[in-house]
Amino acid sequence: MGVSGVGKSTIGNLLSKKLNIPFFDGDDFHPEENVLKMSKGKALNDSDRLGWLKVLNNLAIEKLKETGCVIVCSALKQSYRNILSTNINQSVKWVYLSGSFEIIEERINNREGHFMSSALLKSQFDILEEPKNAIKIDINLTPNEIIKVIEKELLNKSEFGLFGLGVMGKSLTRNLANNKVRLSIFNRHVDGVEEDVAKNFKNQFEELSKALPFDSIEPFVKSLEKPRKIMLMVNAGKIVDLVIEDLLPFLDAGDILIDGGNSNYNKTKERFDYLKSKNIHFLGAGVSGGEEGALKGPSIMPGGEKDAYKEVKPFLEAIAAKDVNNLPCCTHIGSDGSGHFVKMVHNGIEYVEMQLLVEVFVMLKSLGNNPDEIANILESWKESTNSYLLEITIDILRKKEGDDWLVNKIMDKAGNKGTGNWTTITTAQLGVPSTMIASALFTRYISFYKEERIHLSKSFEKDETLNLNIENTDILKAYQFARIINHYQGFKLIYEASVNYKWDLNLSELSRIWTNGCIIKSDLMLELVTVFKTTNNILTDKGIIEKLKTLKPSVKKVVSECILNELPIPNFSESINFFNGFKVANSSANLIQAQRDYFGAHTYQRIDDTSNKFYHTNWKK
Repeated sequence: MGVSGVGKSTIGNLLSKKLNIPFFDGDDFHPEENVLKMSKGKALNDSDRLGWLKVLNNLAIEKLKETGCVIVCSALKQSYRNILSTNINQSVKWVYLSGSFEIIEERINNREGHFMSSALLKSQFDILEEPKNAIKIDINLTPNEIIKVIEKELLNKSEFGLFGLGVMGKSLTRNLANNKVRLSIFNRHVDGVEEDVAKNFKNQFEELSKALPFDSIEPFVKSLEKPRKIMLMVNAGKIVDLVIEDLLPFLDAGDILIDGGNSNYNKTKERFDYLKSKNIHFLGAGVSGGEEGALKGPSIMPGGEKDAYKEVKPFLEAIAAKDVNNLPCCTHIGSDGSGHFVKMVHNGIEYVEMQLLVEVFVMLKSLGNNPDEIANILESWKESTNSYLLEITIDILRKKEGDDWLVNKIMDKAGNKGTGNWTTITTAQLGVPSTMIASALFTRYISFYKEERIHLSKSFEKDETLNLNIENTDILKAYQFARIINHYQGFKLIYEASVNYKWDLNLSELSRIWTNGCIIKSDLMLELVTVFKTTNNILTDKGIIEKLKTLKPSVKKVVSECILNELPIPNFSESINFFNGFKVANSSANLIQAQRDYFGAHTYQRIDDTSNKFYHTNWKK
């Protein structure tokens, strides 16, 4: 591409011979009326060019089905290039031939028999929008020198870089390679500890045969075509900042870094602003699905500038899981830290979903069922209440080691990596009552006090005679109730953050990308895709309201029976406690506010005064 006279046809012909693919001159495809207009010294307008650009786009699409091709075309505006790249953006590489007006004018005046005269050159320069992501070449070089530059840039460059080959990094690398992405992969070198990691990993898998392995940062960065797209798969925290500082000296304006780890969204916002000041794009992308999901198709939640997302969109969407309509479970979430925020809340919802299944296990076990029998009961629930976590719980409960179930041999200390903690802190900071997430987190904390629990259990020996008057169907209905409340609280937190940070998040689209590939995918999530198309509050949906009315008696019964029998079910209990408090039109918070006014003169408003006036009372008189 470039203005008339830069030598596009000459270079295009030479390049097509070098690559052994067909060559087409865009000028040969102009309709007769365009040629006639230009031969009269009149410049083409956008309307004149539209049909011509679409013809060239169709030509490119057809040739890509075969060997590909070289097309030369002025393509002076970004809008023209968008039309030319329609539906094939990932397969298009732009070469921009650049030169001064004086040199090009002289060349045009020296050529014969062309309908384009030098009189129209100024009009081309006037509308020229230089491409940001093209191989830019000075036409003062000889044609052979230009071909060498193009060949070096085009043929020896990777499309995408993956930095960090831990469990998730390795799985994403193989996923990208299986989707025919030209890759450069990097892992650090530590003598005697991590040596030739990238090289050895490449040699393990046939799909990585064309990947370029590195353990040195500078050649890794230089192996990537511009704008460089590098996904960081390193541990969250300070290491991300250290990696960014190591990369910066070798990056150019317009390059894109993607943090695919579980970083805190506040740190992502800071990194976004810091890198923006250096003209580097930064995307914080939540990735859910674990090791298997990363390999076969995760749910991906990228947040950052929309233009930067468009550059990496073909790669991220190619490796993402697909929903029921075969659309990628990946979408642009919003600006700065939004991608990592929704991944954080995803993990908070996940904490609750896991805890609810644990409490189901406690109840069914107390009813006399062994793990196999519990697995069979849960299997029967899949028809009405299926989810990824339900499925893996069934597999876990059926796993035996010798004559006993493996689950019985696992120490009852539940770990966490911080996202549940961050979610709980955030929901408190934003003033949103995500009580079930906090409860699930604190239950994990309780599990860690093993010695104190053992000691206390001896002081308060439990009556082994249970009178648990509930059926399996009661537990199922209570479970369904609690899950609805969990999803309400999680999405409510996301909505309030969207308003607070002006992210304009689309809850229906977010639900959609969580219907496959991620840990919290479920039938309920699929239902919420439709619910969120008409409301941002699922507790206003008529269908959800009717379900809660039907399920409420069961959760009341289950929680009551478990408390009477001293069974710990904090999340089931919290679901109905929250609901009971939330559906009260006139709560007892009036007494709280009176107490605050008594000891701190914090004032209060009156229900019999609609002016929003605040009052203070001297309560001692």
